[in-house]
Amino acid sequence: MRLNKFLSLVVFITFFSVLYVYQQSEIIRLAYAGQKQHAVFQELLDKNSVLRYSIEKNSSLVNIGSSLSSRSDFQMPDKYQLVKLVPTSTGVTLSELSGSKQNLFARFFGLSRQAEAKTVNP
Repeated sequence: MRLNKFLSLVVFITFFSVLYVYQQSEIIRLAYAGQKQHAVFQELLDKNSVLRYSIEKNSSLVNIGSSLSSRSDFQMPDKYQLVKLVPTSTGVTLSELSGSKQNLFARFFGLSRQAEAKTVNP
């Protein structure tokens, strides 16, 4: 009877020892997997920072100004000149509209396009 209890106790202790070792190995495996995911996350974060920097650099006013000044076809419009892009089958063409044209509503009610400031005397 004592041998039966002893063997049962040894099997019970061995089972829980193996279970404990398995649990500790799983903890270590999951820690390594977490470190690997953290390294991948840091790498993606670094790539994101580089891409944001290049976007900010390419969209800066200095870069835009240098790219516009290098193009010879860039032209600032006159004070009352409007430019409209008209899509065609071959691409896009420019259509210039005169700023002196007024629509029917503005002519009828006598609205002017220029804002005027008036002083208020109390």
